[in-house]
Amino acid sequence: MESSLRLVVAEDQALVREGIIRMLESAGLTVVGAAVDAVDLVRQARHHQPDVIITDIQMPPGRSDDGLRAAMEIRELYPGMGVIVLSQFLEDRYVLDLVGERADGVGYLLKERVADRTILLEAVRSVAAGQSALDRDVIARLVGRRRATGPLDDLTPQERRVLALMAEGRSNTAIADALTVTVPTVERHVSGIFTKLGLLPSEAEHHRRVVAVLKYLQH
Repeated sequence: MESSLRLVVAEDQALVREGIIRMLESAGLTVVGAAVDAVDLVRQARHHQPDVIITDIQMPPGRSDDGLRAAMEIRELYPGMGVIVLSQFLEDRYVLDLVGERADGVGYLLKERVADRTILLEAVRSVAAGQSALDRDVIARLVGRRRATGPLDDLTPQERRVLALMAEGRSNTAIADALTVTVPTVERHVSGIFTKLGLLPSEAEHHRRVVAVLKYLQH
């Protein structure tokens, strides 16, 4: 159940940290630890074994990308633990470093989004369920990069839009609402995406969605 989700929050600014914790707890989630630096974050992840960790990218002790590197370490040590990083910066390099070779259970949000409780809670739910939750502005940046030719070139414009929304962690119903189409229409687009990317029907739906997002980011 969602109410049983356990989280660790890492943020060195006390007001921001307490605001995030209050937002999570008001939604019935359990914050089992709060870290003020990257070293403590890894320690608390190891000690508490939470479902999800949320961390700022810029953290002590180095105050550069220490939080990001801690998140990457946690993803390596605990593959089943969801990770969300918060950033003031629109940096696609940070996203690609964080995602690495797997797009499951990972989120990247701009800090300004955290003021919207709905966005934060949806991201927590997505990564806890092993899906991705990537900021729409970051996705737009990645889409705009110059790309080499590959399987994604076969996708229609609408299929690309569906895949971008999948990368944000949206369900088929939420995608249908965003595009003002029916759920069966979205399901047809998703099926077309899987076929064009060579993802076999024998694989689980959840697994195919994660692999499709990873291909999308890497391409």
